[in-house]
Amino acid sequence: MSLADAITRLPFEPMPFAPGHVWLAGAGPGGLGCLTLEVISALSLADVVIYDALIDPAALRAAGEAEHFFVGKRGGKPSTPQEEINRLMIGEARSGRRVLRLKGGDPNTFGRGGEEALALAHAGIHFRFLPGVTSAFGALAAAHIPATLRGVNKAVILATGHAAGTPDDLDWAALARTGQPIVIYMGMSNLDRIAAALIAGGLDASTPAAVLMSATTVDEKALVGTLGDIPRRAREEGFGSPALIVVGDIVTVRETLLRPRGGGTTV
Repeated sequence: MSLADAITRLPFEPMPFAPGHVWLAGAGPGGLGCLTLEVISALSLADVVIYDALIDPAALRAAGEAEHFFVGKRGGKPSTPQEEINRLMIGEARSGRRVLRLKGGDPNTFGRGGEEALALAHAGIHFRFLPGVTSAFGALAAAHIPATLRGVNKAVILATGHAAGTPDDLDWAALARTGQPIVIYMGMSNLDRIAAALIAGGLDASTPAAVLMSATTVDEKALVGTLGDIPRRAREEGFGSPALIVVGDIVTVRETLLRPRGGGTTV
């Protein structure tokens, strides 16, 4: 049975996408396999797609004749101001078009989905969230690192490293004291500071750590080490954004899960 045949057999009825509405959708970590059926349907119905930098351009093929607007934000590079994105969404919706705002990961996990929804609500624009595979969990799964494992952890902390070293920074010592794994978004440029702050907060330098780069895509790379050596090794091995930093004992399971069993190979 083909994929198309399998999809047609599903009792899926897409929600009506009315003119003048904006849907805030998550495209997952990057690989096309992480697109949900609902997001693919929304792409096929949209008149306008406003998309971010981490979206695989191939995903836009599902949008048919829709007009595309690139509004990507990347650290250290020219980025579209958030106010301009808000104005574009509102203006296109007020012109009677069906607007799909497509983001990497999930729109409400460090994706400014809530911020954009507030702008739409204040403007009187109808909107809807379409959840996506959160980048943290998609990357962990692709790297064979369980997000939770009985006997290892009872929680997972999702944090942003964007503000490390600024007055808006997180209390890394408080996070270290929880003893729970931490998955850090947007932290590569501050990896040295973050690692030092976690060690100063009580984590041992030998704490397992990993950097997961371009997860779920053909460019996916994983680097496993310790909190003490991962900043240096990431630099030496050319790791950069987009990447997630994982700190905690869940990282150690990866080696066992990747080990061949019974003469076969785990990929």
